[in-house]
Amino acid sequence: MNNLTEHHDIYENARARAQQKKRLYYHFVLFLVGSVFLILLNKFLKVGENVVENWFVWAIILWFFFFVLHFINVFVTHRFMGKDWERAQTEKLVMEQELKIAKFKKQIDEEYALKVEKTQELYNFEKDKKESDLSNATEEW
Repeated sequence: MNNLTEHHDIYENARARAQQKKRLYYHFVLFLVGSVFLILLNKFLKVGENVVENWFVWAIILWFFFFVLHFINVFVTHRFMGKDWERAQTEKLVMEQELKIAKFKKQIDEEYALKVEKTQELYNFEKDKKESDLSNATEEW
């Protein structure tokens, strides 16, 4: 069953990765078409010329910056912070939590043992006191 789960995880990871790359390629094509559209708007339709000359260059540079961030996210950071990294971090955090729980459990067990010991000592003390009081009372009679 574990092998089946691993195979499914590998498949899902590959499918998600392919989807990421597909979105990046779509973004690139949209960037190219959009850049041409912005150039046509400025040069032939004279949109925005009275505001800032060559405004489309700044818009294309900004869009290119976002495309580069998208590229870095898909091809660079995903390698370092992908599913394997996420799984390792999750396992590490689970291990830390289990250690904390074990530590608290041990502390609680020790405190419980001390309380039981003190309760037993108190019970024995009270029992001995009653026995000695009873024996003293019978000697007085």
